[in-house]
Amino acid sequence: MINIGQIGVGYWGPNILRNLVSNPNTNITSVADLSKDRGDFVKSMYPDIKFYLNPLDLINNEDIDAIIISTPVHTHFKLAMDCLNAGKHILVEKPMAMKSDEIDQIEILSKEKNLVAMVGHTFLFNNAVRYVKNLIEKGEIGDIRYIYSQRTNLGRIRNDIDALWNLAPHDISIIQYWLNDITPSSQKREGMDYVQDGIEDVVFLNIKYPNDIIANIHVSWLDPHKIRKMTIVGTEKMVVYDDLSENKIIIYDKGIDRMAVLGENMDFDSSSSELFNYRSGDIVMPKIDWIEPLKAEIEHFYDCITKKIKCLADTKNARSVVNILENSN
Repeated sequence: MINIGQIGVGYWGPNILRNLVSNPNTNITSVADLSKDRGDFVKSMYPDIKFYLNPLDLINNEDIDAIIISTPVHTHFKLAMDCLNAGKHILVEKPMAMKSDEIDQIEILSKEKNLVAMVGHTFLFNNAVRYVKNLIEKGEIGDIRYIYSQRTNLGRIRNDIDALWNLAPHDISIIQYWLNDITPSSQKREGMDYVQDGIEDVVFLNIKYPNDIIANIHVSWLDPHKIRKMTIVGTEKMVVYDDLSENKIIIYDKGIDRMAVLGENMDFDSSSSELFNYRSGDIVMPKIDWIEPLKAEIEHFYDCITKKIKCLADTKNARSVVNILENSN
């Protein structure tokens, strides 16, 4: 068992805290937040957990082995560095930092201190996302042609980051996971700030990868529909991953194949032509065993610390996501 502290119990923090309390391998001893109201919330739910208004009091506690950081994005880098300098393993909510060179500094320091530095790309621990990864690895989808995703809702409006930095790290981290973290050849964003000046609440991000793979990500706080859906089109099959559906994964045995046909045809300038074979086979909805991704993420963090296994959401993974966000401006 390891002793863990948590900094930040705002919007997402209570979910982390709940999973830490229920995990038999983690002893959540202390929580820090700048808000006294959040402290009252923690004390009402978990009276045995110590609460600090000053995060440094938690960071400097020698009895704590690891710290989870769930605070506003602009605070991630400094808190991460403070924790590492204090000898603590860290799990930082997405994105790990606002700049890739900040992630480089986190990586260097964590290696110097022999500490785990992990980012909270929770969807990498979603069994449906992993199921699709397995399909890709086995070649069942064929060569990937394109991927598109929608992550929309009416709210929750943020004033510290825009919709792209708020929502797209989920989809980018999934796509990078599926594509083995290959580096895009280009990325471009188009967005508008309808509600708050200078903070885009709807963004379309277009990414081009080697091997003629393209991806489109649509994120929005201004949409009548709550959507969490991704589609992959391959040369052999097409897959839809819908996180809000009872059937998380639907596999379509559909596609278009080109067939070269020799002989007479309507093209008098060529001795051959190409016909197209439209395939429409089975539709499969596999059963996906549900495990809360956040629970699996925290268990992985524990294994990385105690068993020294390779971290799935390490600084390399964190950097690949932030690089795309940075370079899309």
